Amino acid sequence: MQEKIKQAYKLLDACRLCPRECGINRVKGELGFCRAGLLPMVSSFHPHFGEEPPISGSRGSGTIFFTQCNLRCVFCQNYPISHMGEGREVSIEELAATMLRLQGQGCHNINLVTPTHYTPQILEALILARQRGLNIPMVYNCGGYEGVETLDLLEGVVDIYMPDMKYSNSKAAERFSSAPNYFEISKKAVKEMYGQVGDLKIEKGIAIKGLLIRHLVLPDNLAGSEAIFDFIAEELSPQTYVNIMAQYYPCHMALRFPEISRRITHREYIDTLKLAKKKGLSGGFRQVLATINRSRIPEWTEDLRDP
Repeated sequence: MQEKIKQAYKLLDACRLCPRECGINRVKGELGFCRAGLLPMVSSFHPHFGEEPPISGSRGSGTIFFTQCNLRCVFCQNYPISHMGEGREVSIEELAATMLRLQGQGCHNINLVTPTHYTPQILEALILARQRGLNIPMVYNCGGYEGVETLDLLEGVVDIYMPDMKYSNSKAAERFSSAPNYFEISKKAVKEMYGQVGDLKIEKGIAIKGLLIRHLVLPDNLAGSEAIFDFIAEELSPQTYVNIMAQYYPCHMALRFPEISRRITHREYIDTLKLAKKKGLSGGFRQVLATINRSRIPEWTEDLRDP
């Protein structure tokens, strides 16, 4: 762990923690695309009961929401945190103490939300927390726009990877998230994650290790769902757990973009579910779908359960 921490901090000298590779010196206080400084910023932390059931379980997921993000999604539901920087700086000691506090509250795991730009600091806090008794799984909850060099440092550290796979459509990725080449980058990243942890493993209803992918359905299939499902089924595993999410709504700046200025329709969501099944994702996909239908799908899709 000490060597991993040393290597991670080296990535900050000319920052290349994420695929943007801004090249600025964050150790000296320079700010790049994500606007993150040297110390981690945290918006909030608490037991979270709204994640996928194998993550939240009965006692909640110990969620730490980090401020700032390496994406600029115009429809981001957490934009005050990820775009506007709402949060406060915390020391490494405070971050370690937060992890231990969440474990003490009975949480099933530590859920690091948007952690990429604070990877070195998280590793440093984690070693302190482990020395003081932290022993629950670590969840890396990210946007899928990740650098393999950074992920390599997390091997043996992260137990559960929970990335988004937002787009296969490059034009949409650039227009709506300022993320050119998103699909090519996310495929490499997710393959690295899968190579480290494999399929999701669940004991007594709670995830202990593995990969869980989230995919948000967008209006008019702007996300390019089919290519994403092909990648998952053919290059990862048909048993990959995929949460196909229906909760898109046009918040933040989405109303400025006519293509995404509405919610998705019943038919768009159903068609995406059927497509995933057609691609052979009926293993983990069906298991997750069976548990999330009642809690994750908005009321206006009640009649679409178990299609």
